[in-house]
Amino acid sequence: MTGATEGVRVRVDMKLEILVIPVSDVDRAKQFYANLGWRLDADFAAGDWRVIQFTPPGSPCSVIFGKNVTAAAPGSAQGLYLVVSDIEAARNDLLSRGVKVSEAFHGGGDVHTGTDEPYLFGRLRVSGPDPERGSYQSFVSFSDPDGNGWLVQEITARLPGRVDTDGTTFASRTDLASALRRAAAAHGEHEKRSGGQRDENWPDWYAEYIVNEQAGKPLPS
Repeated sequence: MTGATEGVRVRVDMKLEILVIPVSDVDRAKQFYANLGWRLDADFAAGDWRVIQFTPPGSPCSVIFGKNVTAAAPGSAQGLYLVVSDIEAARNDLLSRGVKVSEAFHGGGDVHTGTDEPYLFGRLRVSGPDPERGSYQSFVSFSDPDGNGWLVQEITARLPGRVDTDGTTFASRTDLASALRRAAAAHGEHEKRSGGQRDENWPDWYAEYIVNEQAGKPLPS
């Protein structure tokens, strides 16, 4: 007699929590990532081994590096993504910390307009943020002292299916504030189209806009 649960597949949550960064000078790397404002979670050493863990603000995923942590060549980690809701604010923050960061750029086009190397998938960098300021379209880049390459990507609205539509969450107060500002701007246009009358149900409109934007669903008009 077979068990009642035979053949039933139970989903196992698998949470991506750690990325390994290969570095040549552990203390130099520690100073660099601390200067970014990332949270230092651990600095453990035992014999000929040392591991350091940092977590970017608002991120559920951390990075580790150290001595005898990975056999990868220092600087070989490329295309590491950091997601922000405001690319210009992120760039200004990096500049204020003394980080050498690229100008904002977007992808597409046949002409390489800058000196930066092409990024992932062979696409070329076109100077300036995306003209339509579309979600997923605007970037800046920077590298750590070993040359490990980071891409900062602006995402304001997720593609359908990328976020659980049963709930809305924000990783930080800054992200929530940015979502409220976008909702406020959109609601202002909504009131204009309604003859300039004050919308007494604006909290419901804001809520629908923010939830739909994060889930990649149609926005209210």
